[in-house]
Amino acid sequence: MQEEAARAADPSPYGEASRRILGTELLLVLALSLGASGVSALISFIGSVTRPGGLKDQAATLNGSYAPGRPWLDLAWQLFGVSTSLVPVLLVAHLLLREGAGLRAIGFDRTRPWSDLGRGALLAAAIGGTGLAFYLVVRAAGFNLTVVPESLPDVWWKIPVLILSAIQNSVLEEVIVVGYLLRRLGQLGWTPMAALVGSSLLRGSYHLYQGIGGFIGNMVMGVVFVLLYRRWGRVGPLVAAHALIDIVAFVGYALLAGKVGWLPTP
Repeated sequence: MQEEAARAADPSPYGEASRRILGTELLLVLALSLGASGVSALISFIGSVTRPGGLKDQAATLNGSYAPGRPWLDLAWQLFGVSTSLVPVLLVAHLLLREGAGLRAIGFDRTRPWSDLGRGALLAAAIGGTGLAFYLVVRAAGFNLTVVPESLPDVWWKIPVLILSAIQNSVLEEVIVVGYLLRRLGQLGWTPMAALVGSSLLRGSYHLYQGIGGFIGNMVMGVVFVLLYRRWGRVGPLVAAHALIDIVAFVGYALLAGKVGWLPTP
């Protein structure tokens, strides 16, 4: 807690710059990344609930093909999508570096790799199973779309691309929605509780395209992640946990879809 408070009190990269400049910076970062995703998810959700039929009869595909029938072109688009999605993380790293802090200030570095991985694995085990059970329940109740983690062609690069996609998701979300956002909100004078609520609502918002269940489940996950970040002072374990959860979801679906009765498919 003390380390978090110290980080939040650090001077901005502009010295005596006003809160307005910090606020503008934050809005621009979010507009280029997960804030825009939240608006997109809201529009998608409105489209889903106003479409004839129930939510569970509709599908939300997370990793789809960009060039069906053209595997090499598809691979190029997949790699392009993964790499460009990480540009906002590079922007955050640049802004924190100008501040004199860098990503180390939010605990995203190589100083504690095994500790980060160990904590992340335990967290993934705790959240992964609970999250799957929650998804199955809310989908059965009609509050969620059928989530399709992947619909890629069966080519040699399928599993590696799914793993890269999972890592990209985890780095983008945890660096921006936890480390960077909490730091800036603290510098803007937000209380710890308000920052926790803001971070959690943002995480839930860009999962709204999955339905009510996706929004609520990820918002709860956001609360847990913020509390653990404040306890550990590092986003490294959160990145590891998120990556492991998504890898299991993406690769597990690829291996099990259509082969087990309990896993919903379109």
